[in-house]
Amino acid sequence: MADLGSQRGGGLGGGGLVFGPPAIIGNEEEEEDSPEVLLSVLAQHGQVGLCFYDSKDSSLHYMIDTPDNYKLHLLARVIQEVSPHVVITSAKQELCMTRFLQQLGSNPDYKPEVVTYPYVDFGLEVGKQRLLSAHLAFLPASISERDKMSYLSSCISFDSPLMLRAVGALLKCLDRRRVGVELEDSSVGVPILQFHAYTLKGVVCIDRDTYSVLQIFKSEFHPSVYKLHSGEKEGLSLYGILNRCRCKFGSKLLRQWFLRPTQDLAVLHRRQEVIRFFTSPRNSDALSTLQSSLRNISNIPTYLRRMSLSNTKVTDWQSLYKTVYNAVCIRDMVRRLPQSIQLFRDISEGFSDDLHYIASLISRVVDFETSTAENRFTVKPNVDPAIDEKKTRMMGLSNFLTDVARRELEHLDARIPSCCVIYIPLIGFLLSVPRLPSMLQKEDFEIEGLDFMFLSEDRLHYRSQRTKELDDLLGDLHCDIRDMERAVMTQLQNTILERSESLYKVLDLIAELDSLMAMSSASQEYGYTSPTLASHRRITVTQGRHPLLELCSPMFVANSFQSSESQGRVKIITGPNSSGKSIYLKQVGLIVFMALIGSDVPAKEAEIGLVGGLFTRMQSRESVSVGLSTFMIDLNQMAQALNSSSGNSLVLIDEFGKGTNTVDGLSLLAASISHWLRKAPVDVPHVLLATNFHSLLQLGLLPSSGLLSLLTLETAVDGDELVFLYQLKEGICQSSYAANIATLAGLPASLVHRGVEVSELYRTGRSIKRIDKESSDEQANRCRSVVEKFLSIDLEDQELDLQHFLKEELLPSAGGLLNRS
Repeated sequence: MADLGSQRGGGLGGGGLVFGPPAIIGNEEEEEDSPEVLLSVLAQHGQVGLCFYDSKDSSLHYMIDTPDNYKLHLLARVIQEVSPHVVITSAKQELCMTRFLQQLGSNPDYKPEVVTYPYVDFGLEVGKQRLLSAHLAFLPASISERDKMSYLSSCISFDSPLMLRAVGALLKCLDRRRVGVELEDSSVGVPILQFHAYTLKGVVCIDRDTYSVLQIFKSEFHPSVYKLHSGEKEGLSLYGILNRCRCKFGSKLLRQWFLRPTQDLAVLHRRQEVIRFFTSPRNSDALSTLQSSLRNISNIPTYLRRMSLSNTKVTDWQSLYKTVYNAVCIRDMVRRLPQSIQLFRDISEGFSDDLHYIASLISRVVDFETSTAENRFTVKPNVDPAIDEKKTRMMGLSNFLTDVARRELEHLDARIPSCCVIYIPLIGFLLSVPRLPSMLQKEDFEIEGLDFMFLSEDRLHYRSQRTKELDDLLGDLHCDIRDMERAVMTQLQNTILERSESLYKVLDLIAELDSLMAMSSASQEYGYTSPTLASHRRITVTQGRHPLLELCSPMFVANSFQSSESQGRVKIITGPNSSGKSIYLKQVGLIVFMALIGSDVPAKEAEIGLVGGLFTRMQSRESVSVGLSTFMIDLNQMAQALNSSSGNSLVLIDEFGKGTNTVDGLSLLAASISHWLRKAPVDVPHVLLATNFHSLLQLGLLPSSGLLSLLTLETAVDGDELVFLYQLKEGICQSSYAANIATLAGLPASLVHRGVEVSELYRTGRSIKRIDKESSDEQANRCRSVVEKFLSIDLEDQELDLQHFLKEELLPSAGGLLNRS
């Protein structure tokens, strides 16, 4: 790719930098016609947000903020799929991004141009303003900023700040380079004709609202007042009940699996075979043994980073030794398990002998007991003869110094009762004598043959000829030993760092093993079953259960679900409020989600065809950040489902249309369902829709189709009491039973009775009489009395009587007006 910054008027601008020499293309005309892809990315705190512009069709593709590991494997996959010509990122970047760009530049086969912009160009508000100012050719030029924001909120996710910030930088680069409009007037902006949500091949598309409504994650503040500022804890959620991980890295990997469910059958089968092995009762001993070892796996990357900075603590050596030792125990245990299972084979082969070497080396070199006592790195005996010799001298130094002090005392003034020889690191050997009462001034401290050093706690310290000889003979023993042990520590660190790749590989495999054993434990406890996964478009669940509600309810009624490739793909569920419609929708969504992360599912049997996207319109949420009404946000969620779902998507819709008046809401709902029913069967997603709009079916607003299936949840009426059976069956609910449910909710009986009365009058088209006014008989008598009084007035002779009549009987407020006239 040629240097676009120099060939296309305007260049980079704004302080942008270009790394790496541009490739050379001989034919400039071909370059102008060839499509160009510019990708903008921002990685922070383990999350990646990115977007890219394709000049071929003038489309902007965005990917919602997604977790990535320290090697940015996800970003590498995106770049491999998209193959951008230009990569835009921030000049202020994390170390992982710096390393990634270095690796990208060292690839001889593919070297995109890397452009960095100042961090301020990646501001969130800057990104939103650039998006509002972009040349969106499909919108009228006169559209207001508010309306444009409302429309954009249905096209692009405003819940992904990193992605929005990357969009701002991308739009700046497009304007600077004038991609596709090089020959146009400067007032013509780079056109954006469409927005597309981008997901990696094999990764299931799930938005934040879906994660929230299905309660896959649920963060709560810690109940302890001492931990209010230390973050949040996981509440009752799918992740919370499946996360039985014993080490932090297992929990982190399991969370990544939840955030990136996959359609890759090879990956899912790899996970399933491990879970199937550990859920077998005969393998429970192996499960518990491995989990006890996993508890001792610590933060290897932190220790290696401190080693590289020569900042290792005593506790780091203890934890690293315990980690490597337990990794060796895990390897030895796994080698006794069936090697036909891929993960077990990878651990057996991937946990190299380097682990045993590192563990034995640390054990042979580091004296943990002495290190803990002295709070510094100390070496065991027989590691370095020179260190052993100096330590032997140090150990025998006490008796030797006592003899030296005795000889020194013989040559001192008789007034001095005692003395001792002490060793002070960095100063050496000194003669210490008590301060005499006559020694008041500094001049009194002078003693013939001794060099005064300092006074401390009424003891005088001197350097004598013998202490000087000791310094020359023994040297600074303490510092020498420390320096030599520090050199041994540095050598040990370098040896371990040379084998760091083995430790990182251990970490990845242990995290995978821990995550799968965690899901195995949950499957055993909750009675889950392994689903059959296939590449077809069918979903069959026999006696499925809601994984969260069954833990909170003493009795849970299981229900099945079946959606074939050409029949019953759009299911409309009617039923009274509280009959279980929403729970059923969430139940199906959670079972499909669990299958797509490789987990067992709460059902008797399940066959899950791979689902590429999971869309929901179930829970209304407020958003002051984009200034949209609740109903507008509901419409955005529905638009996302209508525009982005495909034939292998699952769409869950609950009570759509109730945010506006009945006729409009019913019309929008009917139009949405008809949109799917008129598609070819291969393009129709699995749709579950719960509604209380019974007119949708009673008025025949939907086209006749074999794709449509009508379901309801059974109820029974016992006298005036409504009994929920929670059992799904084919059919239509004939009544909402609102009065019964209102009674169950505790509304006053008189209020419920009046509600039933008004509902019946409205349904039959009769007039509704108000009960907060006087009765019709009283009103008729009053009218008759007014008429009689009016007829008795002589209008020609009694003007005052007329005024009185109007004031008192008919129009009490009119009297003042007549008086003023």
